[in-house]
Amino acid sequence: MLVKTLIRTVLSIAVIGVLLFVPAGTLNWTGAWIFLIEMLVIGIVLGVWLGRHDPELLKERMRSPIQKEQSFQDKIVTSLLLFFFFAWFAFMALDAIRFNWSTVPGWLQIPGAVGVFIACYIGYLTLRENTFAVLVVKVQKEREQKVISTGPYRYVRHPMYAGMIFYVLGAPVLLGSWWGLLWGCGLLGLFSMRILIEEGTLRKGLPGYDDYAARVRYRLVPGIW
Repeated sequence: MLVKTLIRTVLSIAVIGVLLFVPAGTLNWTGAWIFLIEMLVIGIVLGVWLGRHDPELLKERMRSPIQKEQSFQDKIVTSLLLFFFFAWFAFMALDAIRFNWSTVPGWLQIPGAVGVFIACYIGYLTLRENTFAVLVVKVQKEREQKVISTGPYRYVRHPMYAGMIFYVLGAPVLLGSWWGLLWGCGLLGLFSMRILIEEGTLRKGLPGYDDYAARVRYRLVPGIW
């Protein structure tokens, strides 16, 4: 399973690399190389850690993001998320390199890379705390799923999605695309739709989730939503 995870990580990064460099028309793109190396290292480290500490969760997360257990609404939103997420990289390549529609100062690459790292670190904290954090929206009765209210779940009900805020802000800045920030806001809109679908599923099928939602009021950003 671990070898399969590492191969999948490398292939995923390779696909993103193709989506960046082919539309850009050049390999001379420092921000893209920094981004790809950062994501590759983080992906390998997280994969190895998860394989050692929670192989069952790793096995679940290696499954397809579209499964028969999902609701029809989640299948639609997940499909849209996957399409627009990968298309996002090609668009940023066209913006930042091919056509230079926008120009981001080079010094912002550092905070951009930091933003991506923060997003991945929040993802790590979420996976460490919640062994039920699988890719699809479903109640895992076969794994005796229970409500998780510790760690980052003390502050927001969906910390993994909260971390994505740093990702969609950091990646475009690192890659040099202001327009990518606008596209990223659209991705956050789709994530918000998925949050509502997920909460509906959990409220119906997971005992104690209503009480947890009453205690932790905010879904994504403390004090806002």
